[in-house]
Amino acid sequence: MAYTTKQHQAILRCLEQRAEEALSANQLAEDLRREGCPVGLATIYRQLEKLEAAGRVHKVHTEEGAFFQFCPHPEADHGCFLLRCESCGRMVHLDCSHLEELYRHLEQQHHFRIDPRRTILTGRCRSCEEKEAACELQ
Repeated sequence: MAYTTKQHQAILRCLEQRAEEALSANQLAEDLRREGCPVGLATIYRQLEKLEAAGRVHKVHTEEGAFFQFCPHPEADHGCFLLRCESCGRMVHLDCSHLEELYRHLEQQHHFRIDPRRTILTGRCRSCEEKEAACELQ
């Protein structure tokens, strides 16, 4: 079993508790401080790198900086990815068996291998679509 520190466990627990969100290192630091477990930013970044390498988090690069989202499927070959709403910025972790078919097709027919851990599809979530439709009706 790999050795983990209290900070490592606290960061992972924080990410798991907010699994529906992609968090910045600063947001994690603030959450941990509120929980009474202050962790320095350098330590947070170091632990996030380890968690990303272990497949426990997705690292998302945005115009606002890097964000991290918990991944419940740390297996390297698991076909999951993130959906990002371009309106509200919400991230959703998607686990769908149909993705593996797409990955195989792209590799076999187009000679392009997808990295599921870095794949983000951008569009609009249902909530934002409904809000826009409601505004158009007014």
